[in-house]
Amino acid sequence: MSNVSCISNIVRLNRLAEPYFLNVRQYRLVTSNYAAFWKSRKVGTSYCHVQNFEGCWEKYMIFGESYSASKNVMVRDMTVIEDFLNEDEERSLHEEVEPYMRRLRYEFDHWDDAIHGYRETERLHWNTQNASILQRVRDVAFPPGTPQLSLVHVLDLAKEGVIKPHIDSVRFCGNTIAGLSLLSDSVMRLIHEKNREQVVDILLKRRSLYIMRNTARYEFTHEILGNAHSKFGDQIIPRGRRISVICRNEPDTTTETK
Repeated sequence: MSNVSCISNIVRLNRLAEPYFLNVRQYRLVTSNYAAFWKSRKVGTSYCHVQNFEGCWEKYMIFGESYSASKNVMVRDMTVIEDFLNEDEERSLHEEVEPYMRRLRYEFDHWDDAIHGYRETERLHWNTQNASILQRVRDVAFPPGTPQLSLVHVLDLAKEGVIKPHIDSVRFCGNTIAGLSLLSDSVMRLIHEKNREQVVDILLKRRSLYIMRNTARYEFTHEILGNAHSKFGDQIIPRGRRISVICRNEPDTTTETK
């Protein structure tokens, strides 16, 4: 066979094989992008990146008409990350806490009258998948090296339950509270402790993560609205049973005890 014939056959084979190699390249591109997406999701957004989440605050934050304080400060100190969990992760967390919570009765007398219709516990040990999820929360919510409480607070709020306006005592946690919302959407309302005209409503969608720190943590009361008042702007937000899984940093011993 002449060199010309060999070259001709090679060209013909390359043309026949070209669609196959094109599909292979497209497959590799798609799987590469998919893997990169899930890798970034599992690692989680870093604490530094959360500081730049301010551009999407209008999706989850509504300021009252009389709000006159610095909106920039509130946007900085109250962050919500939608779809922080996927459905499987939400199910995994729920399935781990449910057997214990199911044995408890809903309480309607809280020690400081802050919560009605609730069950709660604190957990130190989690299965491997859920420990990884909680580590993602910690990586997002707290600067590297921040001393954190080992116990994770689990609060189960009944469909008819409410969390009344309150500021968490500085005896029990530091300047940052990070909570996952399971099972139901809800609306958190922040009201300035000394000027009740300063009101901010926060939409906490199911499977979202909220991070409340500094000004939002210390200067504003927070509450979870009951079904009768559960609205975000003009939108009614039906609220069912809600479980929040909350990570906190250690109390600041230099802060005056409340």
